[in-house]
Amino acid sequence: MVNFKPTDDQELLRDTMSSFAREVLRTRAREADEDGRMPDEVVQRGWELGLVQSAVPEALGGFGDARSAVTGAILLEELAYGDLAMALHLLAPRLVTIPLLAVGTEAQQKKWLPRFAAERFTPGTAAFVEPRWDFDATALETRAEKAGNEWVLSGRKCLVPLAKDAEVILVYAAAPDGLAAFLVERGAAGLTVGEREKNMGLKALDTYGLTLDKVRLPVDARLGGDGAKLQSLVDAGRVALAALATGVSRAAFDYARDYAKERRAFGVAIGQKQAIAFKLAEMAIEIDAMRLLTWEAAWRLDRGEDATRESVLARQYASQSALSITDNAVQVLGGHGYIRDHMVELWLRDARGFATIDGLAIV
Repeated sequence: MVNFKPTDDQELLRDTMSSFAREVLRTRAREADEDGRMPDEVVQRGWELGLVQSAVPEALGGFGDARSAVTGAILLEELAYGDLAMALHLLAPRLVTIPLLAVGTEAQQKKWLPRFAAERFTPGTAAFVEPRWDFDATALETRAEKAGNEWVLSGRKCLVPLAKDAEVILVYAAAPDGLAAFLVERGAAGLTVGEREKNMGLKALDTYGLTLDKVRLPVDARLGGDGAKLQSLVDAGRVALAALATGVSRAAFDYARDYAKERRAFGVAIGQKQAIAFKLAEMAIEIDAMRLLTWEAAWRLDRGEDATRESVLARQYASQSALSITDNAVQVLGGHGYIRDHMVELWLRDARGFATIDGLAIV
């Protein structure tokens, strides 16, 4: 039977991440958005929480905690409640470490995981999305071809977080035997990192486009070796985005609800007006539905079951609902929702990106 009651450890994690999100991320979110950069001290404080190192085995320098997709979904929701852009920055190295833990070879784990268990934040990332209007996660145009004892990668990627500084980029590509991923080290011949992208939202997050022009890699650069199955990683990425969308939506709802309680018109709080009250009720229902769909997909991942259907539903529903909820939050604030004195306009801009930011997080 499905049981979504958090364990004591999950409750402790949620409380810890909630405090960090409210006291650190939320208080610096507007500044980071305006400056277009992540504050260095926030990066280090997030790193010290063990967001990346927690699942790395103790023998490789980490904390050795068991990986759980449900726990990851709880963590990501809380961080996104603080600020989505800064959360994605802090979580970017997990785009490398979690796939390594899930399907990486022993040699790959020993080479890379200790680097992400250091005392200072170590940038790492993954390249999944491609810059085309008909992008299809199930039909990548970036190609990987075998040439003797090497792999040759060619293609283009976009929305790659921290690509300029990342020590390694996990590049997803279509190989002759299906979806594959390759560990591409910084400075690899044929790899070009473009200019920083200018996005509508997520302004504190550095994202870049990549060009791979016949990048030649040794055979052991393929994640998990030949024939490694990566569908569970794709599903875990969808669950992560659904959890993040839930966090952003909850932030917008809480702000709009509190505003509606305090803002008065014609002698009463606007939250007592039927139109506003019904709108807030619908937003609350949507958020609970988003979370339940997300946790169901995560629960299946933790059980080792096929979670593709559930992760697609959770990701699709959460993406659409997040945009609707953040837009409704702006409407609840009326004219105030459109000005930058209030956070709802930032959450609306960030939520608009969920339709396109595949592969930017993983549980």
